[in-house]
Amino acid sequence: MIGIGLAAGFFSGLFGVGGGLIVVPGLVVLLGLDQRRAVGTSLLAIVPAVGASLAAYAFAGSVNLVVGGVLAIGAVLGAQAGAWLLHRMPRKVAQWVFIVFLFTMIAQLAFVVPDRGASLPLSPWQLVALALVGLLAGVLSAILGIGGGGVVVPILMVWFGASDLDAKGASLVMMVPTVLSGLVAHLRRANVEVRTGLVIGGASVVSSPLGAWVAHQISAQLGAWLFAGFLLFITVTMLREVLRRPRTA
Repeated sequence: MIGIGLAAGFFSGLFGVGGGLIVVPGLVVLLGLDQRRAVGTSLLAIVPAVGASLAAYAFAGSVNLVVGGVLAIGAVLGAQAGAWLLHRMPRKVAQWVFIVFLFTMIAQLAFVVPDRGASLPLSPWQLVALALVGLLAGVLSAILGIGGGGVVVPILMVWFGASDLDAKGASLVMMVPTVLSGLVAHLRRANVEVRTGLVIGGASVVSSPLGAWVAHQISAQLGAWLFAGFLLFITVTMLREVLRRPRTA
């Protein structure tokens, strides 16, 4: 559990994600948790990681509260919808949607050169688009047990032209209410192993600031390539899970 937490915390700080893409597979494969309980427990573990990473980005001046707040409006609604859909929609459907999205983002990130001096103009249409992006991130957060950063960060970088650090900072702002909203929904459904989540979350606090520090030291281009590599690893992992044949009695 401590190892999972340290890994999740570092990647949370480095990529502006919650760490659920690390925690959920770890809980299922290494600790043998049921998929739904792994998803709920992951959301509890993500809370400290996101908080520590957000504090580090705020200290470095890389947090856009307006963008993050707009994303959060859609994400909170999406998290509640996702928790409801978790018991009614085949999980593989959400996984395939996420896999297709990841492949698209990986291909585009390979050719994007982020500009750390770029500012994000907020027209009315962009605000609506940000809210819709947050809605999608919230739904996938509750269904797959992720913080939503794996959805938001590449979209802000590729489609909105945001700085890589601003995209990660805004993603972390969005994830605070998103994760808490999804966590409450899962707690009501008794899908959370509280002790496990607290241990993993506690360990993540140690490594999150280190990941954030590394993100600010490397170049924007290297950061984009590393993020693409991270998404590729997650895609392959999820593909293996989706294509794995179910065990028979």
